[in-house]
Amino acid sequence: MTAETETHVRLATLRLLNRVVADLNATRDLKDTLQAVVDGVVSGLGFGVAAVNLVRADGDLEVAAVAGNDELRKAMAGQIGSREGWDRILAAAESWGPLRFLGHRSGLAEVGDVPSWIPDLPIGDHPEAWHPRDALLAPLHTPEGDLVGVLSVDLPVDGLRPAPWRREVLGMFAAQAAIAVDNARLRSDMQRAVARLEREQLALRASEESFRQAFEYAPSGMVMTGVRGHEQGQLLRANDALCRMLGYPAPVLKRLGLGALAHPEDRPLLAGHLGGTVPVAGCTELRLARSDGTYRWVSLRTSQVADGLGDLRFGLTHVEDIEDRKQREQALVHEASHDPLTGLPNGRELRARLAARFGPGAGLPGATPVPAGAVGAVGSVGEVREPYADEWAMPAGAILSIPEGAVVVVDEPPGAERRGVALLFCDLDGFKHINDNFGHHIGDVVLKAVAERLTAAVREGDTVARLGGDEFVVLADGIGREEAEEMAVRLRRALSVPIPAEGLAVPLEGASFGIGWAEEAAEPEDLLRIADEHMYANKRRRDRAQRRAG
Repeated sequence: MTAETETHVRLATLRLLNRVVADLNATRDLKDTLQAVVDGVVSGLGFGVAAVNLVRADGDLEVAAVAGNDELRKAMAGQIGSREGWDRILAAAESWGPLRFLGHRSGLAEVGDVPSWIPDLPIGDHPEAWHPRDALLAPLHTPEGDLVGVLSVDLPVDGLRPAPWRREVLGMFAAQAAIAVDNARLRSDMQRAVARLEREQLALRASEESFRQAFEYAPSGMVMTGVRGHEQGQLLRANDALCRMLGYPAPVLKRLGLGALAHPEDRPLLAGHLGGTVPVAGCTELRLARSDGTYRWVSLRTSQVADGLGDLRFGLTHVEDIEDRKQREQALVHEASHDPLTGLPNGRELRARLAARFGPGAGLPGATPVPAGAVGAVGSVGEVREPYADEWAMPAGAILSIPEGAVVVVDEPPGAERRGVALLFCDLDGFKHINDNFGHHIGDVVLKAVAERLTAAVREGDTVARLGGDEFVVLADGIGREEAEEMAVRLRRALSVPIPAEGLAVPLEGASFGIGWAEEAAEPEDLLRIADEHMYANKRRRDRAQRRAG
């Protein structure tokens, strides 16, 4: 070949290289870029076959594109070569500038863990003839020096080992190919990341919409409460079910908050339930005010909702209407503790209230048990008595905090009547004759009327109970002996008036009363027994007096 001819060939090759590189840069994705690399080698650089071994995420290399031979494409596409095997071959191969040549005499053309292909072609006699076991490799490095793949070429079209200028062209092409592959891979990663982000955003929007619908259209009440910064404890959002339950529009309910709606006695429960930043285990039952001024029992269950980074976003509280259940429970409690006929506390409830008064100091006149931690002023001169502790005096008007188990004992002014816990036992005289003469249904009417008259005649806070049959009891706390006697007289007079029942005026023969005092008894049953004995003693005295009068 003359110098002029060689110059024309080189110029033609450079033109082909420019076109191939232009085609390479016009590709849109990684797959097309890899195929453009091998197609460019075959169509413009004078080789019969080419393959790109792409570095995978795990470091190994995979045959990702093949050109020039369909049989070779089917045999080699997708095969995996270890990174260690490729590094060993590249390090041992002869260096042709940026290229690596594996001559058939090197013994490295066939490596077990690297894909290889030996073409079936005759061996020429020319000293530079291409041998079937020869291989030419172009490592594809980014400008930063990272290996993105290895371009393998074979079968030079002239059957000879490439001349220096063709090697140079291949090296230039490999440099451009490496940049194109790296850019395509980055674009591919970016596109996947964008697609993944779009999917995540779509999923997030779908999740938020699903949550919004579940929140808004839930059949029971739900609220969102702030847990961070100035929003902590504020009601951020309330659903329609809660607005209907409480009778407030959402803006009003948001402005008021649950704290303003909680029953005064239940506000500590609400504060304990919603006050922290840790999800509250279990549930809390309390009363919330309705717009009509009534209260409704609800059950609160709260959980904390966090974002993807684990930071708390808001508290989600489920507000369940339990008014019907509470009414049933209260009705059952009332039935268990009250007389079904008169509605008065029954014997069980009376004994429970008596037991509450038989705590420390119950037998002391003027003694008042108080809860631990209570704060109050001592009238006149008082003492605080603690179990197994010395007594200590407090001046009149002093403010004290009551320790657990303590009893405040207020000394009465000189000459004042001593006060204590009294039990008035009442038995209707001759009630059996009412049932015999008028019938039991009239007797029930009479018992109801007796309950009403006794309740109307006692002091506020006193307990009127029915033990059964025609036996009633009045439990009076903080009462003097004269006042208790006056109460018995007042109750007897209230029962002396005939009772109207179904058009009849049913007379009562009278009522017998006996008074027992807590200071005389050690146990509640002792107090009941003492009052009962006093009642029967009074009944016998009245019977004897009536017989003498007759």
